[in-house]
Amino acid sequence: MPEFDWTWLLLGLPLTFALGWLASRIDLRQWQRTDRQAPRAYFKGLNLLLAEQPDKAIDAFIEAVQADPDTSELHFTLGNLFRRRGEFERAVRVHEHLLQRADLAEADRQRAQHALAQDYMKAGLFDRAEEAFRALEGSPFETESRLALLGLHERSRDWRAAADIAQLLEKSGTGSFAQRISHYQCELALQADERGEHDGAAAALERALETAPQSARPWVLQAQRQLRLGQAAAALDAWTELRQRNPEAFARLAADYVACAQAAGQTEAARQTLAALYERHPSLDLLRALAPLEGQLPGLSPRLLTLLRQEPSLGAVMTLLDLPFDDARAAWNEPLREAVRNALVDTARPLQRYRCAACGFESQRHFWQCPGCLSWDSFPNRRLDES
Repeated sequence: MPEFDWTWLLLGLPLTFALGWLASRIDLRQWQRTDRQAPRAYFKGLNLLLAEQPDKAIDAFIEAVQADPDTSELHFTLGNLFRRRGEFERAVRVHEHLLQRADLAEADRQRAQHALAQDYMKAGLFDRAEEAFRALEGSPFETESRLALLGLHERSRDWRAAADIAQLLEKSGTGSFAQRISHYQCELALQADERGEHDGAAAALERALETAPQSARPWVLQAQRQLRLGQAAAALDAWTELRQRNPEAFARLAADYVACAQAAGQTEAARQTLAALYERHPSLDLLRALAPLEGQLPGLSPRLLTLLRQEPSLGAVMTLLDLPFDDARAAWNEPLREAVRNALVDTARPLQRYRCAACGFESQRHFWQCPGCLSWDSFPNRRLDES
């Protein structure tokens, strides 16, 4: 057996050490060079963003991306900046480039998909946006995507799809969407009636009532629809349900209720109903609906003076001014004059202000220098109610 020559070992050790040291120096220099280039451009972009110079910030981030094309965070920052500036095509290209990378982590891939969907949404490419948002089902962005889809369906008036998405959101615990689903069903009922599909309209209204029985709109549509079909008694039942469930909405639509009661031959019952409701919840709409049933003009109703004192409004004053001249002169007296004056003062007070043209600061006093933004001569010479 030949003896091992220790001379080679003594020669090899220094050589191996020298080669390792040389390799480490080369890697270190390369890392230092990359580290100097990318962070410098990155921090330069951040500083420019803080200085509210987005154009220069974008140039800096582009430089950083070119120095380190594998950094996904820089791509996200750049894409978001493009979108904020309205350069949607460039934002789309950035996010599509991210999605094409095979080495992208799944979390970043989903994030890029969500950003791409937002790009399409902002650009008005709603078909592509819908497709991109649907691709995020089952991802951490699922809820945000469904909310965006809900807005898209409302915009395109696709009420059936909107109702489906709203139900998914409610089942996932995002919140209550009963009111919105009820409105979607009402819209579907109106569309069905326009097409002459009366059974479909009735079914949609039933679903709306089941979904949100306290909502006013389904009962109003039900009453109006029944009256059009010549079923005045059924329409009155719907109005009664609305009055019990939502008195404020009923008061606003009291004139429609009166027309329905007159068609059903229930004028006196309607007068008693409105009079009782007015005692509990006085309002101008109720007064205007009730006065003709009592054989008088709204402006001559003895309730008007009390209403002006309790709830002063320009609408109540206009009811008085709508009277024929002779009737108005006969009704005019000192208590009514005082009530009208107080109503005008209360309603005009918020408009008797000066508003800064630079920042919108409002004040009852005129300032040469705005206390809000310190602009000089930014207060006009006229108050809001004079301009």
